[in-house]
Amino acid sequence: MVNRLVLVIIIVPVAIVLIALAVANREWVPFTLDPFHPGNPALTIQLPLFVYLFAAAILGVLIGSLATWLRQGRYRKLARQRGAEADTLRAAHKKTQQAAQPGTPSLPRPAS
Repeated sequence: MVNRLVLVIIIVPVAIVLIALAVANREWVPFTLDPFHPGNPALTIQLPLFVYLFAAAILGVLIGSLATWLRQGRYRKLARQRGAEADTLRAAHKKTQQAAQPGTPSLPRPAS
């Protein structure tokens, strides 16, 4: 239900805006990597403007994802450590349960 809500409220309007941008910005625009000689054909490509817009959006998402992944590294490390500790404790608990078979007391009985 939440996925459908996210789809309808966020993704559909964003898709509509992106399609509108692509249709409105079909003009060919030069992109040059040489700031001193902007007309240099070896370092200039011409693409529609919407290609640059989409490339910038994709690059922004990738950089943001990488930054988030790097910032959360310590939490992933802590989760791995705690998972290993939980596995060790489960194994120790299973070992003590197997040692204390049903019918044999696990603790010494107090003298009466």
